[in-house]
Amino acid sequence: MNSVIRETIDRLIDRVNAISDVGPGFTRPSYSRLESQAHAVVAEEAGALGLEVTRDAGLNLFARLPGRDRSAPAIYVGSHLDTVSMGGAYDGQAGVSGAVALVTAFVKSGEQPPVDIVVTVTRAEESVWFPVSYAGSRAALGRLTAQELQAKRSDTGRTLYDHIEEEGGRPEEILAGPGLAPARFIELHIEQGAVLDNAKEPFGIVSGVRGGLRYREARIDGIWAHSGGPARCERADAVFALADLIVGMDRCWEETLARSQDLTVTFGRVDAASSEHAFAKVPGRVDFCVDLRSDAVSVLDELDSLFRAQIDKIEKARGVRFDLGAQSRSQPTKLSAALGDQIARGASRLGYSPRRMLSGGGHDAAAFAQAGWDSVMMFLRNWNGSHNPDEGMDPADLAAAVEVVHAAIRDDGKGGDY
Repeated sequence: MNSVIRETIDRLIDRVNAISDVGPGFTRPSYSRLESQAHAVVAEEAGALGLEVTRDAGLNLFARLPGRDRSAPAIYVGSHLDTVSMGGAYDGQAGVSGAVALVTAFVKSGEQPPVDIVVTVTRAEESVWFPVSYAGSRAALGRLTAQELQAKRSDTGRTLYDHIEEEGGRPEEILAGPGLAPARFIELHIEQGAVLDNAKEPFGIVSGVRGGLRYREARIDGIWAHSGGPARCERADAVFALADLIVGMDRCWEETLARSQDLTVTFGRVDAASSEHAFAKVPGRVDFCVDLRSDAVSVLDELDSLFRAQIDKIEKARGVRFDLGAQSRSQPTKLSAALGDQIARGASRLGYSPRRMLSGGGHDAAAFAQAGWDSVMMFLRNWNGSHNPDEGMDPADLAAAVEVVHAAIRDDGKGGDY
């Protein structure tokens, strides 16, 4: 079985990653022609296995392998195929190829699973393109709003509604609902840190997903001036103001961790490189974004208050003005302990003892959990982080994780709970 799983993983990852904008790395924007082409590869592979392939109004792809009990809730398995700009080979691709490998193992063995297994390929998971968390999966679940459909893509300036329609989707039907009925969802994904790699463990079971609080289009307005003229007290330097904010938030982050509270703080984009800036000018403007993440809403709210208090202080001291723009959020989400236990039992049968761990990044599994599904993730060892061209993953780790999910589904169908 392992050879079938591994061959499927290698072939599908290669086929999907052959579809990309110019490098380095891999670029398939959300609701783009390239993302649609990658979905078509999965549809072709699933069709060759005899699976029933459908797409919903949001163009999420579902390929169903019938199980013995068609009336029981299905198990959906998958991930996404859009990427950040110049991303890596595995973020999303690993989970999709693993899902196809799972159903391939059942088909090639001739063994019917206990319930339907649905390969699930979502759209628009990467919110760098649209300021909407989990746009594709939430469309499938009937939880996307009319306001969110008017969000504009970062590179084209056109709306999510327009991009869905252009690729052949039906945005008005998304709003009409009702969306998928609650079932079960399993997502395989590379870890976005190095916990598993440092521990030399191939995979882990994710128990929860951090929520986020973001200001994506913030800026500071100061006063442009000659670099050699104004005294320090006469300047309204936007870059120094941002530096004050970054140092202050780093201190808040350190203090929060010292209280054993969960938090990450990221200033992911700093733009002081427009044609207006120059070597001999005091910077009069700087654009930036900030991304706060935690497993607790209370921590995000507290840090937002501290963030705004820092800004008030800096405005008074530096003579600048902050414009934070719109705030966006995603909720911290606990994943299914029962489904995690089921996977742990499958792992134990194969000689593994995977750790339980928290996800710092947002994932479609959180959207399914928020919609009332039993939803869980497995993280795969990754030694180079994610959202970069150098993402690392040993396909053997993914193959082993697929074998574990196969065992969890197959063996729990013989009298266990699932």
